[in-house]
Amino acid sequence: MSTVRVGLLGCGRIGRMHAGLLARHVPGAELGAVYDVVEGAAAAVGGEHGVRCTASAPALIEADDIDAVAICTSSDTHADLLVAAAAAGKPAFVEKPPSLSLAELDRAIAAAQAAGVAVQVGFNRRFDASHRYVRDQVAGGAIGEVHLMRITSRDPEPPPNIQPLEVSGGLFCNMTIHDFDMVRFVSGLEVTEVYATGGVHIDEAIGTIGDLDTAVVVLRHTNGAISTIDNSRRAVYGYDQRVEVFGSAGMVASDNPPVATAHSRGPGGAIGPGLPYFFVERYRAAYLAGWSEFVAMANGAPSPCTLAEGRASLVLALAAWRSVRERRPVDIEEIR
Repeated sequence: MSTVRVGLLGCGRIGRMHAGLLARHVPGAELGAVYDVVEGAAAAVGGEHGVRCTASAPALIEADDIDAVAICTSSDTHADLLVAAAAAGKPAFVEKPPSLSLAELDRAIAAAQAAGVAVQVGFNRRFDASHRYVRDQVAGGAIGEVHLMRITSRDPEPPPNIQPLEVSGGLFCNMTIHDFDMVRFVSGLEVTEVYATGGVHIDEAIGTIGDLDTAVVVLRHTNGAISTIDNSRRAVYGYDQRVEVFGSAGMVASDNPPVATAHSRGPGGAIGPGLPYFFVERYRAAYLAGWSEFVAMANGAPSPCTLAEGRASLVLALAAWRSVRERRPVDIEEIR
């Protein structure tokens, strides 16, 4: 298996994290170059890891010493960059969501297929050992027929400024999109109907851009099973990520890992450590596992999370937004 030289597009919070992993912690991969529309952001990441900054996104994508592309830019730019990577014949990693528009995403899918280029969507939770255990138990029939699924996904705090949210596609495309992927990945069932409701309870600025910071989504599956997702942009106790599946023969669940296993007991009760504060701490091992799969994909293995799977989650996100705005359940055939 040959070393994959990855060019990174986007040096914001998620891009900086990926750069550090690629530069130091992913066997078979190396960080080859970086680019960001904000020159200072690219210069900081490039300087930290001793790699060059390119003058433009095309210059990075088309560089002879770059084997693959990691797209970590704002969501509204993903489709164009995927098309450019396909034109250059280079496999790509793209952060979620792969686009905010089904038409644009279909254009990117067609370009990748025509070029025979593999793409991996950055749904990192698929690679978390606990969530994967739940999925494997469900797939193996351990809990019988799936009847109910419940996902809790709560951030410790909203983004530090409103600007990234303005081009994110909103809560359902930016945050719940992970949960929409997990619903399908863990249950193995497709969704037929979506009902969503929400409000603004944390940051009034989020409401001013037409977004939500608190939401509940109810989904109906092809076998009649029901899934629920609850989201919040602020959980004061830490990063809260739980999945439970209940079926005819039992249940299986993944819980939050504590930051340590130590605890104390006294007259006032038991005291234990808190939760990981955010996604970097909670899912570091999952990100590494996902990059390992990417290296294999760039060397000819199938994609572990295709653009078609990314599209299925985007359909659910867009259905959720229609449900909120029209205050009714939405059949996903209305969106497809």
